[in-house]
Amino acid sequence: MSDAVETRLITARLNARPEDSWTIDGALASGAYNAFRQALTMNAEDIGKEQVAASGLRGRGGAGFPAATKWSFLPPDSFPRYLVVNGDEGEPSTFKDRMLVERDPHQLVEGIAIAAYSIGCHQAFVYLRGEFALGYERLMQAIKDAHAKGFLGTNIQDSGFDLEIVVHRGAGAYICGEETALLESLEGERGMPRIRPPFPAIEGLYAKPTVINNVETLSTLPHIITMGGAKYAELGVNKSTGTRLFSVSGHVNRPGNYEVELGITFRDLIYSPELAGGMRGDRPVKFFIPGGASSQWLTGSDEHLDAPLDMDYVQQTFGVMLGSGAVMVYDDTTNPALVAWRLAKFFAHESCGKCTPCREGAGWIEKVLYRISHGDGRPNDLDLLFSVGDSISPGVMNAPFVQTTICPLGPSAVSGVASLHKYFKEEVEAMCTNGHASIPVTAS
Repeated sequence: MSDAVETRLITARLNARPEDSWTIDGALASGAYNAFRQALTMNAEDIGKEQVAASGLRGRGGAGFPAATKWSFLPPDSFPRYLVVNGDEGEPSTFKDRMLVERDPHQLVEGIAIAAYSIGCHQAFVYLRGEFALGYERLMQAIKDAHAKGFLGTNIQDSGFDLEIVVHRGAGAYICGEETALLESLEGERGMPRIRPPFPAIEGLYAKPTVINNVETLSTLPHIITMGGAKYAELGVNKSTGTRLFSVSGHVNRPGNYEVELGITFRDLIYSPELAGGMRGDRPVKFFIPGGASSQWLTGSDEHLDAPLDMDYVQQTFGVMLGSGAVMVYDDTTNPALVAWRLAKFFAHESCGKCTPCREGAGWIEKVLYRISHGDGRPNDLDLLFSVGDSISPGVMNAPFVQTTICPLGPSAVSGVASLHKYFKEEVEAMCTNGHASIPVTAS
């Protein structure tokens, strides 16, 4: 039995003050904007170059790219420049950013202000998932209240620094979570990825230098300023420093969001009584998806369950990613082909259609997986799936992010296929040969 517990930094306020954590009074009573006041006394460039760099903070949206490095790509003396917050949380089973926006919007506003001050930005944009109605209301109120208290606007806290924040609601397109498609949508165009280069740091929003960070990434900044970058880096493991929010769902006793120190194992996350609480009915883990629907899968083997929550380790060892922080857990009653079909159906629906391999290939993958998972599989279907998948993402078994598409949505559609081929080949082939699923297909 694991004794792992939460390490609460970005969730501290919403746990300590569940009744009013999203209000200005509740936020100020628990230390909100103290880090921003401190940041305003510091040399702006040193915040990124020294504190954020020393913290080792990596993007929490999926790619895991070092935040300070991303900021450093901004060309010097090129203004205006913009900060864009990616709050378009559309990855299946990911619900951490929604919680942060709804229950602690002032932490996000403070993080935006710190980042904007550091990079010399005076106009920030929050691209928020349109379905987050409550989060939108609370974030708008937080921005209004921050203005009233002098934390936004002109000459903030008599520092000479100005900042305005605009909130833009998305319209439900998963593709707009990809940062260049997000920029297209923010500019009023159809959400489709841009060919890079130029990268957003050089030519982003309105063709100006732009930094794009995730909600959780920016919500971490106040704690880095308060603790100091080096102290923050003491949390975590190797180059995966600090804490992360993981959205755990599936056949566990306690699905939900858990903030843990990076470096604990998947077994800790799934089985600790203080975290996901083990499997429903004490059934074994058959497989789990460690980083959102875009990631390849891992199984319930000791090797996989005992792997640390370390971004680089899981990528280099198993070819999977921690991604968006969504961990979907499935027990031994699950038909893996059915799960792969449901995920493929999502990606086929959400393809923007710009790239032919994704537009056509994702649809074919969905059709073939539907056939297999619903009892009409053919003997060569798994090979057919792998052939189509390899056209979208060559070498997918060993290099999942090699792609023939502009953005990673195409390879994401292949993740389930690669996972079936790696771990459930015999089971799927039996479905195809026998003409029915080895495990009954249910509506769930």
